[in-house]
Amino acid sequence: MTIPRLSLLAFIISAQLTGQALAADTAPAKHAITHEDVWLMKRVGAPQPSPDGKWAVFSVTDPAYDSKDQWSDLWIKSLSDDTPARRLTFSKGGEGSINWSPDSKQLIFVAKREGDEAGQIYRIDVAGGGEAQRLTTLTLGARQPKFSPDGKQILFVSDIFPGNVTEEDVKKTAKERKDRKYSARAYESFPPRFFDKWLDDKKVRLFVMNAEIGAAPRDLLSATKLAAQPGFGGGQGDEGQSLDAIWAPDGKAVVFSASTNRDELARAAGYTQLFSVPVAGGEASQLTADKHTYSNLKFSHDGKTLFTLTEAEEPGKVYDVSRIASLAWPVTNPAPKILTASLDRSISRYALPAGSNRVVFSYEHAGLEQLHSINYAGGDLRDEASLPTGSINSLNAGGKALVGVWESAINPPEIYAFGNGAPKRLTSFNTERAGGIDWQAPEHFWFKASDGRMIHNMIVKPANFDPNKKYPLFAVIHGGAANMWRDQFVLRWNYHLLAQPGYVVLLTDYKGSTGYGEEFARAIQGDPLKGPGDEVNEAVDEAVKKYSYIDGSKLAAGGASYGGHLANWLQATTTRYKAIVSHAGEMDLIMQWGTSDSVWGREVNSGGPVWGDKAVWREQSPVLQAGNHEKGTGFKTPILISVGELDYRVPANNALMNFATQQRLNVPSKLLVFPDENHWILKGENSRYFYSEVHAWLAKYLN
Repeated sequence: MTIPRLSLLAFIISAQLTGQALAADTAPAKHAITHEDVWLMKRVGAPQPSPDGKWAVFSVTDPAYDSKDQWSDLWIKSLSDDTPARRLTFSKGGEGSINWSPDSKQLIFVAKREGDEAGQIYRIDVAGGGEAQRLTTLTLGARQPKFSPDGKQILFVSDIFPGNVTEEDVKKTAKERKDRKYSARAYESFPPRFFDKWLDDKKVRLFVMNAEIGAAPRDLLSATKLAAQPGFGGGQGDEGQSLDAIWAPDGKAVVFSASTNRDELARAAGYTQLFSVPVAGGEASQLTADKHTYSNLKFSHDGKTLFTLTEAEEPGKVYDVSRIASLAWPVTNPAPKILTASLDRSISRYALPAGSNRVVFSYEHAGLEQLHSINYAGGDLRDEASLPTGSINSLNAGGKALVGVWESAINPPEIYAFGNGAPKRLTSFNTERAGGIDWQAPEHFWFKASDGRMIHNMIVKPANFDPNKKYPLFAVIHGGAANMWRDQFVLRWNYHLLAQPGYVVLLTDYKGSTGYGEEFARAIQGDPLKGPGDEVNEAVDEAVKKYSYIDGSKLAAGGASYGGHLANWLQATTTRYKAIVSHAGEMDLIMQWGTSDSVWGREVNSGGPVWGDKAVWREQSPVLQAGNHEKGTGFKTPILISVGELDYRVPANNALMNFATQQRLNVPSKLLVFPDENHWILKGENSRYFYSEVHAWLAKYLN
């Protein structure tokens, strides 16, 4: 498979997108980036274009260090002229799950406003104005609403308690549980918790209601045999389970993606199938018959084709690329047609502009998100003005309009229109603040690793960079491992803020990373830490050799999640680094297997269960290498350890074991515990403190 070459147009586009940097000679004096610059950048959400293609609505969060001072509202922008975007809602709580009515006159969204104990569906008249009206008052809330094709009904997802049938049942059960005298939780299937929450026994369901205030919702699933299966459920997310439900073109059925093996997640990979259920009531029908995973469902404008993203869950493999697939509607053949089978990359998102028979999509490739399209019937890929910088992080179509969010490491997110030539920037929420910062775009380079694998890297330089000076190097390791470093603006581990004190930051996509094909991502299997760690070390060697401004005697390494795992591994296996930073890093593969919210994938990655004969469990656990001082390695390097107490992905016991081991071996070490954070540090003041501690730790051992 050959990735299409970037066109000359793409380079012209890139110059337009980064034009603010080209005008530096005439701009006011710029400053080194600060935490305030990073944290207070407006956060621009995914735009939802209207069905007629004339408008786009999106959320904008005006952040603050105190959440009480933070605002998030919906904004609307004309797609037919240059009129500035205007604010549509005025509520601190924020809105999500935006959906347009078919006539492009109304919006529904989910919000938690005054008096709401859970998120509810609201409707606002875009054409006539006025305040948003609450449509639901459900005890357990509502999420992911969608207007029916005729605009008269609304489909949404909500939950019920076991045995409940009506909203009165749910309300009664909720009160009984609130009044319980005991606080114990009981579980009979895995996982008991997810990311930062203990799970409960609520059941996900699909509901339909008339698009009117106070209309009674109807449960489409509770009476079905499908929902009665013990393994029935949806994909787990922050707001509960999702069923990726959409209306069938005629409005008589709902199509959705659901799992029937959620009760097997400790011993098998989870997968989802496609189903449809009649709106008038009746049994659900299964549309596919494999063990793939399906998500992001969309119908073609003529209603004859159902599109989806799918991952073929290959047994015994840790990673499967996501591809675009289609099924003729109504479905008679359960085997989907894979449209992007020749593209050895994961599809991030796709859209279906009207008046075209092409699917437009973005995919990961070497630190970027490329934009291409393919015919409904398959065939060759076409470059849709892919860019040599930055990333597209959302993409939606309405009518013939195609809009999304584009960003880069030096261009915070803004709304762009795509198609018909060069992408056009539609908003300027962050351009003024970004224009005052002294920063440079990341520099890309490749090298051949010792095993022959080509490894992609990015170099980020500090403000006031002088190529004639020498700078310490900070190798920052991404998490995942199924992830890649992107040319994008990030809040956590912001490249330029990490470099700000005067460091060069190295970003390496080691084996196991995405964006380089299925085999590259799977290469981590059976070698979770040693191989990737070796490639990070080799990348450091290559950077020192390639860039004369890097001081090879002043090296540090760090990362979060899988990057924290690798930071711990590097501390155990090399003494080349003067300082290590490890956030949410595992210490013992066996302990991590038994305490995290994900079991099966870790078992597959290590080649078998912990009680089996696979040496990986012991040979690549950092804590078991801690005392290898006779080999000249082991724990010696000063290390800053941090963890969120609500982290159930890499539980805090890893950080506690890490700190105990460091102290036992008398290694200079510091432990930061954030009681109110999960796997990520998300609160403003906590983030500011974390960055200050990282900078102080590096300064202590690098300067």
